[in-house]
Amino acid sequence: MGEGGGEVGGPAQPWVRHLPEAPDPDDVDLLSEGSLPAAWARRWDAHPDRPVLCDPDGSWLTGADLAKRSAAVAGRLAGAGLRAGDRLLLSGGASSAFVVAHVAAMRSGLVVVPVNTACSKRELEVVIAHARPRAAVLEAERLRAWAGEADPGLVVTDVDVGLPDGPAPVLDAVASDAPALLPYTSGTTGEPKGVPLSHGNLLASVEALRLAWRWTEDDALILCLPLFHVHGLGVGLHGALLSGGTVVLHRGFDPEAVLAAATDATMFFGVPTMYTRLVAAEGAERLAGLRLCVSGSAPMSAVLHAQVLARCGQVVLERYGMTETIMLVSNPLEGERRAGSVGLPLPGVELRLGDDDEIQVRGPNVFGGYLEAQAGKAATTGTAPGTAARAFTPDGWFRTGDVGAVDADGYVRIVGRAKELIITGGYNVYPREVEDVLRQHPDVADVAVVGTPSPEWGETVTAYVEARTGFDPTAVLAWASEQLAPYKRPRLVHCVDALPRNGMGKVVRAALRPPDEPPSGQPTT
Repeated sequence: MGEGGGEVGGPAQPWVRHLPEAPDPDDVDLLSEGSLPAAWARRWDAHPDRPVLCDPDGSWLTGADLAKRSAAVAGRLAGAGLRAGDRLLLSGGASSAFVVAHVAAMRSGLVVVPVNTACSKRELEVVIAHARPRAAVLEAERLRAWAGEADPGLVVTDVDVGLPDGPAPVLDAVASDAPALLPYTSGTTGEPKGVPLSHGNLLASVEALRLAWRWTEDDALILCLPLFHVHGLGVGLHGALLSGGTVVLHRGFDPEAVLAAATDATMFFGVPTMYTRLVAAEGAERLAGLRLCVSGSAPMSAVLHAQVLARCGQVVLERYGMTETIMLVSNPLEGERRAGSVGLPLPGVELRLGDDDEIQVRGPNVFGGYLEAQAGKAATTGTAPGTAARAFTPDGWFRTGDVGAVDADGYVRIVGRAKELIITGGYNVYPREVEDVLRQHPDVADVAVVGTPSPEWGETVTAYVEARTGFDPTAVLAWASEQLAPYKRPRLVHCVDALPRNGMGKVVRAALRPPDEPPSGQPTT
């Protein structure tokens, strides 16, 4: 199917199959609430005493609590000189303090830049240089120290935002097209790419999920996904607050804790690695009491689907999204959930296959372009020069980089990736970034990084190294651990005499295969 045709979600709008009744598509307005902060505030005003958030320590916040505490934090940030449109680094484990800080920033019109809690000093410095934030709310002491060194002019505080109190600015008045979130995803060139998501992008995505998954105020979500990732933050937390229901935060994933919490919950969102551990845990049958279990961020095998059904009594609902779009496609809540398929386009999403069967999408949830790559121009949120031609088609469809197939019933299946992306444990790893780091080691002549299949992680980050004399894989891996977040570090290293290359000298990744002997190097933690 060529560009401009072959649409799944075009004139016939098959996404209406996600809804209990087939409405006129023109009557579905995903942006009717204006923005997430405005929608949240309306729910808190209507039901101030309803519990909305359970901290990992077991304490609860009501809607009134969250409204009051976030307004107070918004006043502290405003008192420190932050104004709507300014960028705020945010990093921390799951906690009510983290949620309050994030909600305060969203209500104030600040742009949240999520930062992985495990990022290295180099990774943090790259984001600061590119995003040029005005302030940093960071739980880890080491991150606060590094941020201050990277930019002495930054306002740096902990996740409790221990700044002097000040009057709250105007709240909940942001426009749909105003920037709200700036997550970073590395490009195939190894350079980080800022993904400006507007308030409208975020609202449209979770409103579509609210409709498709029948997410209501009666739902309680078990959320143990990290809140610096769009899966946990942009889907789990944002959706729970929009629905008016409750969210039960877990600081990290513990199968026993999740199964214990399932008694009083209705929903669980996870990645395949989590489901692998749940089916092996004692008491896995407790998951059967939930009305909805969702999996994303990596493909779930048909074998794991069957295991979850047999052990947990759940038919897991798989869905598909990415940083630049939040959610795109989902198996239906009512109807067949097909193993190996990510389902049907969500409300508002149009999807088509390009000439090479690349999935292309458009809709109110799709971002408008990457942040300009020049670090000195942080105020620019347009597409960097040359990026538009690669990221979008001439007629405005976003190129996902994923290769797909669509069956006769409209179900979408991901069959490969046009981009050299590795997905390990639900996290995206771009080989070029890892390769650039490893090449800096004096014992590495050249290197190629690929993902190798793993039943637990989906893929394992694996490095094939052309080594210099005296190469010590253990030392190289230890060195890389100082430069890369844990999920990006190679867990396996293979020494090769020469990397396979084509006639143009480019490495042929498909030809990389483990040698017969055990790999040089051991898995890292």
